[in-house]
Amino acid sequence: MSPAAAVITVSDRSARGERADASGPIGVAALRAAGFDCDDAIVIPDGADEVERALRETLQRGIRLIVTTGGTGIGPRDRTPEGTARVLDRELPGIAEELRRRGAAEKPAALLSRGLAGVSGNALIVNLPGSTAAVTDGIRLVLEIAHHALGQLEGEDHR
Repeated sequence: MSPAAAVITVSDRSARGERADASGPIGVAALRAAGFDCDDAIVIPDGADEVERALRETLQRGIRLIVTTGGTGIGPRDRTPEGTARVLDRELPGIAEELRRRGAAEKPAALLSRGLAGVSGNALIVNLPGSTAAVTDGIRLVLEIAHHALGQLEGEDHR
């Protein structure tokens, strides 16, 4: 059975129907191509409370890998990291640092991302910025480590 994954797009405009979600489907397609069982992206408005609620609901469904897109910057409503922090048991700063490092190699503004990564129970959660380029690049890193991380959370030996 394939591990279950989910993508949560955090965007006021997309949640209001003013703009199509372009980033979420990129993440979903990549996760499916990598063998994860993944429904279409969930779209929610910006805000720490909204992010926390969506993450908790997704975790309650038994999802093992959750990728968020959007809300990681420094804009007035960008609060994805704050909502994520409320749900994490342990942070994995190396993932977030590597996402910023890889992103900054292409576009220095990637250093403005405040995204987090970590575990909640037996699930891995990673915040990606909302741009399509950031999701395209970031999901590659997520997929490079996801299966190993999920195995570790289940107590498997290091490979």
